[in-house]
Amino acid sequence: MASPGLLSDEPETAAAPEQKSTTRGKSPTRIALGRLRKDRVAMICLGVLAFFVIIAVFAPVLSKIEGQDPTALHQNLIDDFGYPTVGPTSQHWFGVEPRLGRDLFSRWVYGARPSLIVASLATVISTLIGIVIGLVSGFAGGWVDRVLSWIIDLVLSLPYLLFAIAVPAVILTIAVGNKEGVGADTTATVRFYSLIFVLSFLGWANLARLIRGEVLSLREREFIQAARVIGVPTRKILFKELLPNLVAPIVISTSLALPAYIVNEAALTVLGVGLTEPTPSWGVTISAATNFYRADPLYLWLPVGGITILVLSLALLGDSIRDAFDPRTRR
Repeated sequence: MASPGLLSDEPETAAAPEQKSTTRGKSPTRIALGRLRKDRVAMICLGVLAFFVIIAVFAPVLSKIEGQDPTALHQNLIDDFGYPTVGPTSQHWFGVEPRLGRDLFSRWVYGARPSLIVASLATVISTLIGIVIGLVSGFAGGWVDRVLSWIIDLVLSLPYLLFAIAVPAVILTIAVGNKEGVGADTTATVRFYSLIFVLSFLGWANLARLIRGEVLSLREREFIQAARVIGVPTRKILFKELLPNLVAPIVISTSLALPAYIVNEAALTVLGVGLTEPTPSWGVTISAATNFYRADPLYLWLPVGGITILVLSLALLGDSIRDAFDPRTRR
């Protein structure tokens, strides 16, 4: 007979180790980036942007692979009327430029550089100015807010095209004066930096107004009031408490501003107030190609196609970033 101690209605169960469930919270920025990674359109546009950045960075390498220089003249390939006598060949992948005979492929890859550099610098400068002025204006209030708001309204009221045409000429006159025999390189350098200044000066006000409106609502929140009560310095409140809550509008504004600056740079260059020779800009090429678009369509459509594809990709990427950071606008 079995002993009473061996009889039991309860099944024997092994002691299972305790499992601790850990949950990791995600910030809104991480959630938005996760949405962005799942967006096929955004990833394709990001790949196109990376393609053009690689072209701009490795333009000298690509020109050496082709075996041409963007400044070399090939007058032997130009007829008496200035038109090329050859098309795309193994020596000149996109053909040669009318009138001067410069290689079009090397000019095209080098032309991506000024567009991206001008647009990137203008975006960074205008974004920094807009963030600082918007934060100070919205948080300070009083006469500081009134003065800065007046400056924002003044910049927004300036006629964009007239200002963009007049300022580079004034800067060029101040920089070189009335000196005779000023080189084309000096003029091109002054035009390059004056164009960055014009785009940055006219582009920060919209972001500053947006940031100011966001700060006006955030400064009344409990965490800001608590920071004020315990004596947190204003600088830390602006950049440690308020700024992290403004990541979404800043990223969206930046992503939409970059393609706009690329278009503005090319448009101002075509109008004759942007970049000039010998800078191998797409806008410079378009301006020169308008007289030869019937006889040599490739001369015109290469830079036009580059700008169109780049701007379209950046615009779609900006829309995807906006949708990722604001789920209410998702398509």
